[in-house]
Amino acid sequence: MDRDGVINRAVVRNGKPYPPASVEEMEILPGVEKAVRDLHEAGFLIIVVTNQPDVATGVQSLEVVEMMHRKLRETLPIDDIKICYHTNADACSCRKPKPGMLLEAAQDRDIDLSRSFLVGDRWGDIGAGQAAGCFTFFIDCGYQERAAENPDAVVYSLEEASRIILSRNHNPSSEKTTHE
Repeated sequence: MDRDGVINRAVVRNGKPYPPASVEEMEILPGVEKAVRDLHEAGFLIIVVTNQPDVATGVQSLEVVEMMHRKLRETLPIDDIKICYHTNADACSCRKPKPGMLLEAAQDRDIDLSRSFLVGDRWGDIGAGQAAGCFTFFIDCGYQERAAENPDAVVYSLEEASRIILSRNHNPSSEKTTHE
């Protein structure tokens, strides 16, 4: 799953989401703790995949990002956090919408991505999940930016996505669904 906008509240300015600037500003979204715990208790690995280019551009410090991740690990049963600190100009394989972080997690933990789910709130999250062969859940936050293309399901929270995942009994369907 993505971090900002999925696990914690994104800071939205002019319709575009940004990460929180500090640990104090980082607010875990309602329902996330239960959703993540329910998924973890059902046997799912919880892996966060997040682009954090503000470190490369100097807008954010690596130390603050690491403190945010420490807070998440203390609060939620997260198995791993994969981070891309690059900008688009770096043309790396890990920056979403490329699937590098997902492929690395699959290799590290022997994960079958075709039986996995990607939950994200931006087009790049969905693109990475699709490129890796995951069932994709797009959390529609109403951002004013490029839309996600053909997610497998559209939801409005991680809590809603987790209920659907748990009801599917670990078997992603090829059907496209929208849940309101």
